[in-house]
Amino acid sequence: MKTIILAGGKGTRILEYTKTIPKPMIRINKKPILIHIMEHYLKFGFKDFYLALGYKKEIIINFFKNFKKLNKPFVYFLKGNKVSITLVDTGKNTLTGGRIKRMKKFINLNEDFMFTYGDGVSNINLRKLLLFHKRNKKMITVTAVRPPARFGEITILQNRVKTFKEKPQVQSGWINGGFFVANYNFFKLIKNDRTILEKEPLEKATLKKQLFAFKHQGFWKCMDTNRDKEVLESIFKKKSFEKKK
Repeated sequence: MKTIILAGGKGTRILEYTKTIPKPMIRINKKPILIHIMEHYLKFGFKDFYLALGYKKEIIINFFKNFKKLNKPFVYFLKGNKVSITLVDTGKNTLTGGRIKRMKKFINLNEDFMFTYGDGVSNINLRKLLLFHKRNKKMITVTAVRPPARFGEITILQNRVKTFKEKPQVQSGWINGGFFVANYNFFKLIKNDRTILEKEPLEKATLKKQLFAFKHQGFWKCMDTNRDKEVLESIFKKKSFEKKK
């Protein structure tokens, strides 16, 4: 199954790094977060990657050392396994929905495909996600995750602090975790390069009752800020990424 990774955004909230490199190339434990994401897909047998490039695309192209192979698949090795990678220039200023739309030419009419952002990691079971999508037979499935709280949580009993938890996971409410499965019809909901994935396309799919959510209770982390990067560094150095449930 084909997996699209959105790797073309400007990453304006982490300018310490993105002034010189695209966000997916920021290293976590000496390896670009992009590679961590691809290795997670590989773990579940997904080996056909399409990278939607844009901002500072040459950095990613140079990393893979395939300067003349835009829009053509090439073989790359991840953890000793052969994977296919296709680098696609989707435009420097194209928005998330527009980047997905530009990948339409690589997807067959009756084909499901996966896609995700280039800055989020998780221990989600991608096989279960796919089975959930196929079982429900909807246009698109989004992974729903519990967001981490922004501040420490205090439970108070008669002015005495009963519990204190440093930024626990929120127990109510879900957010977009960024791991999707969709079918070809989803492209019809995306207008052009200026379309934001999280607005019109997903809102339309919701109104059509064609958007289902796969609930993931385990580990998930998005790298939006330098603080997020530091947290991820700690997780990967302790090798606790796959252990977190």
